Amino acid sequence: MNTKVKLTCFAASLAMSAIVSPIAASAKDMVAMLLPENVNPRWEQQDAAGFKEKMHEIAPNVRVEIFNANNDTSVQQRQAEQALTQGAKVLVVVPIDGDSSAIIADDAAEEGVPTIAYDRMINSKNTKVWIQADMFKVGATQAQHVVDNTKDGDTLVLLKGSPTDPNAAVIAKGQMSVLEPLFKSGARKLGYENWTPGWDPAIARRSMDQALTQLSNNVQGVVSSNDGNAAAAIEAMEEQGMAGKVPVSGLDCTVQAQQLMLLGKQTQCSWRPLNTMGAMAAEVADRMLKKESYSDLATQSVKNGVGADVAFVPIDSYSAVGAKGVAYVIKHDPSITKAMVCQGDAAKTDFCAQ
Repeated sequence: MNTKVKLTCFAASLAMSAIVSPIAASAKDMVAMLLPENVNPRWEQQDAAGFKEKMHEIAPNVRVEIFNANNDTSVQQRQAEQALTQGAKVLVVVPIDGDSSAIIADDAAEEGVPTIAYDRMINSKNTKVWIQADMFKVGATQAQHVVDNTKDGDTLVLLKGSPTDPNAAVIAKGQMSVLEPLFKSGARKLGYENWTPGWDPAIARRSMDQALTQLSNNVQGVVSSNDGNAAAAIEAMEEQGMAGKVPVSGLDCTVQAQQLMLLGKQTQCSWRPLNTMGAMAAEVADRMLKKESYSDLATQSVKNGVGADVAFVPIDSYSAVGAKGVAYVIKHDPSITKAMVCQGDAAKTDFCAQ
């Protein structure tokens, strides 16, 4: 990569003030984590927090930089260039777009820097490791939950994820593995479906409003691909007096989602130990810095969108349902406490009164 171009991009990126963590110039090595957006609080509060905490524990002399691209692929590419200019030895990237982000892994490889695809796959021959749960299973679990809580002939709405997020497509395939046979047989009806660019809840809200209008509120279930979509759907149904009467799935088990579950308005969320995912990325990054094997962590191999074999670090997932599910997440997620969940209307529930 041209040095002059790098320096120009470095200056431009500094102007955007996208760096979260401070620079510690005395550190010998540096690793960078590139986040996609700040719409979903998980990236900063759970994934990045888990990554930084573990890196500081196992490699205290390594400088850690966190960047957030605010859903702009060109910004994310410039931030990657900035990280390389600063001397990053490993990039951990949550790509906004799995295809266009290939340039990040390719440019890093030119400088001998490995790239870890975190959460979302990067479709590059230079992607070294992918860290993620089985998102096909997550989607199937979401759909099955809604199916189990509806009856023959009921109409469903599908609020899918961002079309540029490779995970969204895998989640949707998992959902359809359960739903397509039912749609074909007439056991369930597909009333409305839409993608949600950038996983933006405002877009999901518009989609749900359109669904309710087109279907004259004849909706018995919402298969939502994440918690942001779920909250948007619930907000729309609240205005129609439908919230709490319709099963709604989700993903991530945010504090808001758990509150909505206690209130009976969101009925399911798929949970992954995001802090553990972040910590696992730190473990792999540390091994890469030390030129050590990480085969005991990356126990599988998968092919990405360009047919490259990528070492895969599998992460478990859990389908949280109702108060029992909330209790499980609080017990196993160090970033969420009962006090955080038991706020507002949720504080009046039996779960919070105990």
